Amino acid sequence: MGLLGATATNMLGMIGVGPFLTLPAMLTAMGGPHILYAWLAGAVLALCDGLVYAQLAAALPGSGGSYVYLREAYQPFGLGKRMAFLYIFQVMLVAPLSISAGAVGFANYLSFFVPLTMLQKGLAAAALCVFMTWLLYRPTATLGRMSVAMLVVVMATVGWVIAAGLLHFSWRQAFDFPHDPQLWQHIGAVSLLAMYNYGGYNNVCNLGDEIRTPWKTMPRAIVASIVLVVLLYLTLSTVVLGTIPWQQAAASPTIASDFIGQVHGPAAARLMTGLILFVTAASLFAVILGYSRVPYAAARDGQFFAVFARVHPRGHFPHISLLTLGGLSLPFCFLSLDRLISWLILVQIVSQFVWQCAGVILLRRYRKDLSQPFTMWLYPLPALLSLLLWLYVFLSAGWEGQLFALAFLAVGLLAYRGIDERSG
Repeated sequence: MGLLGATATNMLGMIGVGPFLTLPAMLTAMGGPHILYAWLAGAVLALCDGLVYAQLAAALPGSGGSYVYLREAYQPFGLGKRMAFLYIFQVMLVAPLSISAGAVGFANYLSFFVPLTMLQKGLAAAALCVFMTWLLYRPTATLGRMSVAMLVVVMATVGWVIAAGLLHFSWRQAFDFPHDPQLWQHIGAVSLLAMYNYGGYNNVCNLGDEIRTPWKTMPRAIVASIVLVVLLYLTLSTVVLGTIPWQQAAASPTIASDFIGQVHGPAAARLMTGLILFVTAASLFAVILGYSRVPYAAARDGQFFAVFARVHPRGHFPHISLLTLGGLSLPFCFLSLDRLISWLILVQIVSQFVWQCAGVILLRRYRKDLSQPFTMWLYPLPALLSLLLWLYVFLSAGWEGQLFALAFLAVGLLAYRGIDERSG
């Protein structure tokens, strides 16, 4: 895979139904149409954090991503195995949160066709998780064709919204930003949602063994994909807010369908809803497939609970890992989308993101045995800025999410201690 393929792979992971699910929540949390500030703040964080991944990927270009980066960066201090375990352990929560968030978004858009209560939405989301897990409970062929088809549908969906909005766009309405005395606090809170949408720029880091000259290609692919997706999302949200009032957009759980319906009528709205349901279901298929292989790989290497290394006796796929992650996602389907996203990002901040920002500096200073062909621009400022911005996002979140993330980190440390004592 060359630069074009690597960039496309990253963009496929980044571009999805996220904006169509979170735009109302972003407007509500911001209290106005000035979410452009949060998109830009998230873009700065994504670029800085992307440079962290770029430097780590160039130094450790094989497959494995953060599992390898954290293990090697903290190895000189005797913490390599602990950090690698914590990464895998948080996947056991992050994966169900990611799966259930997509399923809840699916249920929200399903209610465009059939009015659903909150309980019915939860049941519909859980049913989708069960169905997707069942689809994956078999030997799985390559997702290449499906990924390409999904990307085409996603780009067509986003392009349709942008094109429709440009025909009825109002610059004055789009940039009618109010005076906000709590602007910085709101930016921090809404940036959490923005980062959920930008997430995925590290996808290519898991494919290092399949990329030509990965120490050069991966940094370029990461930066290029972030820049392109930032421009796309900025355009998308600006066009929507320049077409319909932000209060109306904030009150709509099916913003894309309502938007297209207002511009082109009910039939077009139903078609848009169908497209979003397809993209959401397809993305869940890919998410569950990818995450189910992470605990399996770590357990196979002796770095996680041995039961997850088991494979199906006939199909030879990691069925224990698949069923566990699919099952863990079910109770989360009955929570709100904003809470799921908050927990998803906050858990990763305290269990992975901040440690990687420090780890890239530690790796460069203490691992002279590794070739490190790429150094981020203005090193180490992007890593330090990324660290500060992640902490800012964390501290701007609600106390409930903060306590949840810190409690989960404590449980992970206790779990590692128990495993370490038994192995010792």
